[in-house]
Amino acid sequence: MGNLPRKLEDRAVLWREELGGEFPTEMQGVTKARIASVLGQLALGANADLIDCVFAMLDTRPSWFSKPPEGATFADGATTAHLACHIGILQRGKTKLDREGRDYWIKPLRDLGGFEAVTLYKGEYIPGHNVAKSPNSSYRLDQAFIDILKAPEADWPAMLEEWANADAARERMAFQATMEKESLKRTDSGHKDLIKASVDHYVPRFLPGFHVLYIDDADGDRISDEEKAKMAEAGVQLTLEDAMPDVFLWNPDTDMLWVIEAVTSDGEVDMHKVNQMKKLSDRCGKAGVGFTTTYQTWKAAAVRQGRNKNLAVDSYVWIQEDGSKQLYVAG
Repeated sequence: MGNLPRKLEDRAVLWREELGGEFPTEMQGVTKARIASVLGQLALGANADLIDCVFAMLDTRPSWFSKPPEGATFADGATTAHLACHIGILQRGKTKLDREGRDYWIKPLRDLGGFEAVTLYKGEYIPGHNVAKSPNSSYRLDQAFIDILKAPEADWPAMLEEWANADAARERMAFQATMEKESLKRTDSGHKDLIKASVDHYVPRFLPGFHVLYIDDADGDRISDEEKAKMAEAGVQLTLEDAMPDVFLWNPDTDMLWVIEAVTSDGEVDMHKVNQMKKLSDRCGKAGVGFTTTYQTWKAAAVRQGRNKNLAVDSYVWIQEDGSKQLYVAG
């Protein structure tokens, strides 16, 4: 189909136009009715978004990545944004899904091992989401699950029962975890290192009295049960509409919140992030919320801000290599 448009939304519109506005009723010979039947046996069948997400992951047309592996297809690895556009625009002819809704159209089958996490890294898909918040973090269908979807009508129920039994599920998830650990050795952990430095060094020096509510340094489950308990104690409840900062803190003495964004590729505290988090603070009845963007080096900060100039007024900046001071962004 030639060169793809730069914006994902435009790619989805282009594909839909090439199809004459009529989306195929089958992908790899699999219908949405079959997907619904299979998911129904897993108590997941009523979720229309999940059905359409599985359908999208069967699409064997060219990948939407700007630099995919040679011959790669959409089904080989699709990001949350890819899937949101595929479902909302390409399949339904409407707007893309809210990516924060992935807890409803990715997580249920991911927890069973039906969706595998992969990352496009240096020209190939590797297991896991080991580069935190990478724009190349993707998903694909487990091959055994694809086989179930494509199996003859008389055969798939027994195949699904075997696939879904507790021992098989544990074995499948253990294998995926092993593969993800192996791929972790190959990926750059710079973002996680900066988050750790922000928590271990910046917070004690410049934010005394603040407690960490959660750290978002990986994909998958965004907030652990332990972190949910901490937020409940702090009187904070995150919704799908709220931003998810790298580090979220609370001071029980002042009832102030604080947000840290650790930037190695993107994601500074900008005015959009400020507005989102102020809404959360007001909704939860907090005394206020403060903001810090952290970088590893002055060079990294200069490169980012020379290009974007997006730091929010009334926020702070901390440079790890020059960590004895912080900078205040005044308007």
